[in-house]
Amino acid sequence: MDLLNTLVDKGLRRELPTREEALAVLATSDDELLDVVAAAGKVRRQWFGRRVKLNYLVNLKSGLCPEDCSYCSQRLGSKADILKYTWLKPDEASKAAAAGVAGGAKRVCLVASGRGPTDRDIARVSETIETIKEQNEGVEVCACLGLLSDGQAERLRAAGADAYNHNLNTSEGTYGDITTTHTYQDRVDTVTKAHDAGLSACSGLIAGMGESDEDLVDVVFALRDLDPDSVPVNFLIPFEGTPLGKEWNLTPQRCLRILAMTRFVCPDVEVRLAGGREVHLRSMQPLALHLVNSIFLGDYLTSEGQAGQTDLDMIADAGFEVEGAGTTTLPQHRADAVAAAGCGTGTGACGSQEESGCGSHEGGGCGPCGGHGAVEAPEQAPADQARTDLVAVRRRGAGTDLAPNA
Repeated sequence: MDLLNTLVDKGLRRELPTREEALAVLATSDDELLDVVAAAGKVRRQWFGRRVKLNYLVNLKSGLCPEDCSYCSQRLGSKADILKYTWLKPDEASKAAAAGVAGGAKRVCLVASGRGPTDRDIARVSETIETIKEQNEGVEVCACLGLLSDGQAERLRAAGADAYNHNLNTSEGTYGDITTTHTYQDRVDTVTKAHDAGLSACSGLIAGMGESDEDLVDVVFALRDLDPDSVPVNFLIPFEGTPLGKEWNLTPQRCLRILAMTRFVCPDVEVRLAGGREVHLRSMQPLALHLVNSIFLGDYLTSEGQAGQTDLDMIADAGFEVEGAGTTTLPQHRADAVAAAGCGTGTGACGSQEESGCGSHEGGGCGPCGGHGAVEAPEQAPADQARTDLVAVRRRGAGTDLAPNA
């Protein structure tokens, strides 16, 4: 296809595709899917080889968020039967982080539900970051705490944080249909604050909320304009008890096209496969490794992922390798720019969709959530495609007495 040849050439030159080209990727047929994956895979290998970075989520504070994000199991009014607990102590958080590091994770993402941190919360998280860094040599730490006030990003950076995650989630034009308790611009402002403070910026999206192809292209182009080091791509986990609990709009093929489009638009950025991959990609997860260069290991914030060892086996079986702690994630030109700006370690940023936003959509931490209704969906998937059996509430790890999945 001329389209794919053009996109590969542009990706190898770090040239932005046109909106029409990005939309054309999403419009390709299932018969063309392997060609699309192969083309985007060439761009991925150019900048990241066959390395896969592992990230591990620690939910510092779960549930009871005052924001109304429609996708989130921790939202105001959520009836989802999730774990609810207040702040983990620094040693508890460090113990949870150590499990992920032992499983191969290079980065630990610290997430807390809520609109945004108080200054007392920043002091608490700063102590947690320092404890994790002391007890886990070389680990990267990303914070995801919601909307930041002036000076808070600088305090996290001083405590040793390498990155800050805050997702845009969806297009500016449809944001008000998903969230009402804060604005799209609030999220943009927080990403800007983190970047200006010298933190590696991480910001991504959630697909599957009923958005159009145009909405997906809008949000990915907006992310490209913000120039984060990492872009987590989440797929909606339809939690029973949330406004979007009946939104089953994704197929494995559509998920792969979304990831490919993101890679073409962000060729040299860490693209992370985040929350919802097990639910929507299912047996096609290994194909996604040809598009992304980063995933979460084990469980998410309020939902369970597949077994950590299964993740490691999948990476090895697909012919990829886990990125080592001594390897720089980002291509050299981006790593040099990050280092010059004083951002973190120059290795990238985080993201998971679940609740809060560290690349994970489930709940509420990474900035405000919101909204009482989904964007009108083009078409509901047949009932036999709704894999509710794959949406499992997390009952182990942080906030419990059971061993984590890492």
